[in-house]
Amino acid sequence: MKKALGRGLDALIPQEGEEIHNVEIEKVLPNPNQPRKHFDEAALAQLASSITAQGVIQPVLVSRNGDGTFTLIAGERRWRASTLAGLKKIPCVIRDKNREDSLEISLIENIQRENLNPVETAAAFQRLIDEFGLKQEDIAVKVGKDRATVANYLRLLNLPGEIRDYLVSGKLTAGHARAILSVSSRPLQLEAAAHVIKNSLNVRETEQYCKRLQEEKPPKEAPKRDPYIASVEEELIKTLGTKVRIDYNGNKGRIVLEYYTLDELNRLIDILRI
Repeated sequence: MKKALGRGLDALIPQEGEEIHNVEIEKVLPNPNQPRKHFDEAALAQLASSITAQGVIQPVLVSRNGDGTFTLIAGERRWRASTLAGLKKIPCVIRDKNREDSLEISLIENIQRENLNPVETAAAFQRLIDEFGLKQEDIAVKVGKDRATVANYLRLLNLPGEIRDYLVSGKLTAGHARAILSVSSRPLQLEAAAHVIKNSLNVRETEQYCKRLQEEKPPKEAPKRDPYIASVEEELIKTLGTKVRIDYNGNKGRIVLEYYTLDELNRLIDILRI
């Protein structure tokens, strides 16, 4: 792994001679630039119990606002847990940082400590590109990762929202998502995701399945689909975890389900019998 520019994690640790202030916890505000959006409630409760017993061992980092309040730069988990523990004050190191510095330090804390889910990491990288004009190479150096790793995270943002939700919830890993990205169309990506989750496929099995999907040649000129029929197809794909096609002509038609093994056929029969 490349060494990150600047002080890296050292930027998160109080330096010798820096004063630690006990600040009223209600005056400390969350950082709107914080890339992490999801916090494990059980883990927060455990940390709150530890803080109740031992106090806050490592101060949080904050910057001063003009109205007597402070904005968190790093340590939101400690701040949330301290609030949960009922603390009135929290130890803080005050550093005056501009908006870009604050976001960069938040990225260092969360990415290098691997606290972000893949979608949060990708979104944070994209913000650095959109808001601060950084290139992928710049981001790679700042967070201590290879450029290819940064590029792979950013590709996750091209996935449908439903699949990104699966990443956030942990139903799919980043490895699964990269395999699904090899499928060119959105409906097939949704089908692949549903199939992977239903059948608990590992990443290698997902790659093989997606390769089969991609090799199936779609018609050169697909007829315009009725939006309602298309939405029903997508719902069936997610429910059944396999490819579904609805052929229709006026009020008549047929539903075609595909399977690739006898086990999968038996699984579909079991579902349809319910």
